[in-house]
Amino acid sequence: MRIISYNVNGIRAAMKKGLIDWLKTDPADIICFQETKANESDIPVKELEELGFEHHWFSAQKKGYSGVGIITKLKKSEIKKGNGKTMSDQEGRVIEMQIGDIRIINAYFPSGTSGEERQTYKYQWLDEIFEYVNELKKKNPKIILCGDFNIAHKEIDIHDPKGNKNTTGFLPEERAWMTKFLESGWIDSFREYHEEPHRYSWWSQRFPSVRLNNKGWRIDYIMVSEGLKNQLSDAEIYPDVKHSDHCPVYAALKMK
Repeated sequence: MRIISYNVNGIRAAMKKGLIDWLKTDPADIICFQETKANESDIPVKELEELGFEHHWFSAQKKGYSGVGIITKLKKSEIKKGNGKTMSDQEGRVIEMQIGDIRIINAYFPSGTSGEERQTYKYQWLDEIFEYVNELKKKNPKIILCGDFNIAHKEIDIHDPKGNKNTTGFLPEERAWMTKFLESGWIDSFREYHEEPHRYSWWSQRFPSVRLNNKGWRIDYIMVSEGLKNQLSDAEIYPDVKHSDHCPVYAALKMK
């Protein structure tokens, strides 16, 4: 199973920048999109269907905001939209899919960049998703949780840790949550294979030179539960794929 997580910063905008041509290269069997920013009826899905993808979307109630989607070439047995939390579901933040004995959860974590109220909600959401996925893990030990976490975990995951120590996405409380999450039985797939620095998945669009000079953050993850550790076979980040201010992150698992 090859899986990609990709914050496209607008699915229609990404398609105009060559997303479909990239999908034609067969980068993965399953691709989890975040920040689709579109109602399902407005997404040009015909091109995805022509490539052999089944597609499922969960949009925010607010037009042009948030939203997640999954496209898959593998046969699924279930799709679930939302995690039962009112605000999260109104913002289209979680979609799940079952393939065999593996549960895939695609999540778009709140960013907290627009002020104190949203930062407070981000902490609430983090508590909610922590409880949700760990409760689910009791019934289904094989879970993949992927998406834009909007948190750089360690200093190695951000180009300027000192300058960003008071910036949302790298706050001590957020980083402590990530540590707690991993210690509760999860594996950061990328770090299983890559210990090197300067590997990022998001670059600010405010200054064009930021991506050119690789002044980024690693905030996109494919986390796997410990029940999948022996099936994990590879992980990568694709910074040269440029349809968004994020780039795709990748993991491969052996199917049993």
